[in-house]
Amino acid sequence: MKDRQANSPTTSSVGPARPSSPGEGGSLGVGDDVQARTPGIAVALSRVGVTGVEKVVRIRDELFFARLDCFVDLGAHQKGAHMSRFDEVVNDAIGEVVLSGSSFRAETLAQRIAELVRERQDAERAEVTIEARYPEHKPAPISGTQTQEIYTLHGRAVASAHGTRRTVGVSATGMTACPCAQELIAARARERLLERGFDERQIADVLDAVPVATHNQRGLATLQIGLTEDCTDEIDAASLLEIAEASMSSEIYELMKRSDEVEVVEKAHRRPRFVEDCVREMLAGVIETFPNLNDACFVSARQENLETIHQHNVLAERHGLLGELRSELHTGFVPVHQTTLQEWLGARPGR
Repeated sequence: MKDRQANSPTTSSVGPARPSSPGEGGSLGVGDDVQARTPGIAVALSRVGVTGVEKVVRIRDELFFARLDCFVDLGAHQKGAHMSRFDEVVNDAIGEVVLSGSSFRAETLAQRIAELVRERQDAERAEVTIEARYPEHKPAPISGTQTQEIYTLHGRAVASAHGTRRTVGVSATGMTACPCAQELIAARARERLLERGFDERQIADVLDAVPVATHNQRGLATLQIGLTEDCTDEIDAASLLEIAEASMSSEIYELMKRSDEVEVVEKAHRRPRFVEDCVREMLAGVIETFPNLNDACFVSARQENLETIHQHNVLAERHGLLGELRSELHTGFVPVHQTTLQEWLGARPGR
């Protein structure tokens, strides 16, 4: 708070206009706080800050490569934000996380940075986003070969006088198999088998025993949960990863033996899914996995599939309050308005 009192007025303060530069009627004295002057055009700015701040964080012998964006609002009577303080705050907050010895939580770090930035910039609102790349070690499905998979953690926080709202999320890559093409291939196979004298029961047995071919996509699933100011729940990123990967036709692995390859391919073709199916699976997984989260929490599920037989990619997503989704699944009633992330982040407690 010493920094706030000494260096910058509140963003809502109204006082006599000061020249914003020596050329506007003033001279720059030693120790003069240029950022705190009144701008030549008194218009408030929605976001001012820094983007692309890159840090490497070591926690419990694991390295996390993090990329951060930090913003504050800026009042109409303040010329500029103190840009150097953003990096100072980021370093201080990272130091706190490392010294605490706790597991890395992107949303917790984002929350701490947002609250510190708001205080030191004397802002009404501060927003921080973090993307952190980190490794997970998991065995291949049949051989058990240890593989290192790289995932992305997402953390976001908005701090205001009403408290801090934060989101936690993950992005995972998997594989999907197209249901439509698979049905077309199955229909053609049925015709050929009938021509060769197989009866319907035999054909059904064959198609049940042998996975039918289809085209595949590499899919990118992104799942995020938003926690309200009064929510004390901790969302384990591993649980979100499990939901995201399970939503697709199959997980994928960087290193596999032949036995692993056949298992992954067969699993995917026995669970064909559209891009839309993946999103719905993620939403159902969140509701089932986190039954105690309050209805005011936010959920966002996004799936993008990289097509193999088309030049374009395909995408599906759904966002909204957890209560909206629970009600829709229970009653079948689709809400007229689906709450967006920006609306949720800007809402006051109780809304």
